[in-house]
Amino acid sequence: MPAAPTPRILLVEDSETQALQLRLLLEASGFAVTRCATAEAALDELNRGLPDLVVADYHLPGMNGDELARQVRLSLRTRATPVLMLTQAEGRDLERQGLESGADAYVPKSADRDLLILRIRALLRERSGPAAADRGAPSFRRARILVIDASATFRTYLAALLSQEGHEVVTAGSPDEALAALEAPGAAVDCVTVDLLASGYDAVALCGRIAAIRSAAAPGAAAAGLHLVGIGSEAASSKDLLVRAFAAGVDDVVPKSADGQVLAIRVRTLVRRKLLEEDNRRVADEMRQHERAVERAQADAAASEAKAALAGALARANRDLEQTNQQLKDAQAQLVQAAKMASLGELVAGIAHEINNPLAFILAHQGTVERLIGEVAAQSDDAPEPTRRALAKAGDRVRSMRLGLTRIQDLVVNLRKFSRLDEGEMLSVEVEDAIDNVLALLQHKLGSRIAVERRFHGSREIHCTPALLNQVVMNVLGNAADAMPDGGTITIETALAGEADLIRICDTGPGVPEDLRQRIFEPFFTTKPIGAGTGLGLAIAYSVVQAHSGTIAVEPAPGGGACFVISIPRRDARAERT
Repeated sequence: MPAAPTPRILLVEDSETQALQLRLLLEASGFAVTRCATAEAALDELNRGLPDLVVADYHLPGMNGDELARQVRLSLRTRATPVLMLTQAEGRDLERQGLESGADAYVPKSADRDLLILRIRALLRERSGPAAADRGAPSFRRARILVIDASATFRTYLAALLSQEGHEVVTAGSPDEALAALEAPGAAVDCVTVDLLASGYDAVALCGRIAAIRSAAAPGAAAAGLHLVGIGSEAASSKDLLVRAFAAGVDDVVPKSADGQVLAIRVRTLVRRKLLEEDNRRVADEMRQHERAVERAQADAAASEAKAALAGALARANRDLEQTNQQLKDAQAQLVQAAKMASLGELVAGIAHEINNPLAFILAHQGTVERLIGEVAAQSDDAPEPTRRALAKAGDRVRSMRLGLTRIQDLVVNLRKFSRLDEGEMLSVEVEDAIDNVLALLQHKLGSRIAVERRFHGSREIHCTPALLNQVVMNVLGNAADAMPDGGTITIETALAGEADLIRICDTGPGVPEDLRQRIFEPFFTTKPIGAGTGLGLAIAYSVVQAHSGTIAVEPAPGGGACFVISIPRRDARAERT
């Protein structure tokens, strides 16, 4: 087994001579000694480390020994450290003052050196008190004292004296009663007083048995940590009895002939130290419980944070998945729309070609017929009236045919534009001039009933095919004018958005219902009455913008109506030419 550590004693003594004598005595008895000359220096030393025992002179320069004991008891860290008070003078009042200040023992400097060492060893005796730190243990309790004395009168006297101190007192007149009281279930005894001068039994042997019970008791047992006080004599002739008593395990000896208050103070001092140690263990256990609770709370908080982070990551992943899914749906819709537009373009190109050939033939002959009817009518001045009326009617019909054929020709032109929108040279187009030209062409539609507001904050030039502005903008503006038969306002705005040029055309008309916003770009789809539109205008605009890798969308206008947003990626004209 490893050797027990050397007990460390802090000696507080201002006299160099007496300090040297005490140091030599203590070191010869196997103690490690640190000496301080003042109480203030001793407090600094206690800040650096805790000794096993403080031995202090009562009379010190500056702070006295009793005030030093009070300071030691005020600190939770040092209050369970035993303090032995030394003094030159003798007197019960000095002893009472020293013990009440917080000292655990009070010894005159003139006392026998062997008895001084015995008192020190008794104070250093290691104890493991009851498990006062159990959660069910009370924070405040009365001390329980067992009084063992063969004299019923003296037992009654001691019981009354100690009860006045606030203790719970149990008495026993014989060793058997005493041992039964100690071993009774739930008998948590804090201090035992034994009459060392008893004639009916061997009191020292009884002290040894009680000390053995105390030593054998497991931590937390009722007998663990109790203090043992002998009541006998401190006369020189009784030194052998005192030595035997301390060797048997007694912690203190009080003369039976002394004032009863001395016994009460000695018992109170021993019990106070035991309760302080017990309270320290309770506080330490509560602190450990608190630390464990904090650790569990921190672990729970960390787990909660991890769960929250996981939930957040899962939510972000779900949002990203939803966005990706929506992007896939949009891309699929765009692919379907592009395929539809490509198929329709091929179909429209074929139809336009098939219509264009007979149309050109009809237009050529219509012109010939109209010219010949005009020549005949000019030479029919002498013809009968019915003939002249017939010629005039034929001329009107031929001219009406020309109007119808012109409309067919315009439709074919639009169909051909729709089928060949990717053709054309990329040029730098002045945005403001191009929009002004479109507005001039649509002036007959706008008239004075529709006001136009221009807000040009974007690029002066856009590198694109001229069809982008003269076809797309014209179709959107034409639809806006048709949507406001009773008048309104059209706002044209250009802006920069990152690497794209934006053109916004907003009107104050009825707007486009949400369920129709995707269909309005389909070929031949129109909301106009039959005969008022072909449904190719916005489809052509959509294809023109797509050919420029841009987008066109419709959204509600801030003041009501519809707002068409055209976005075209910005291109460098020099890079385009190379």
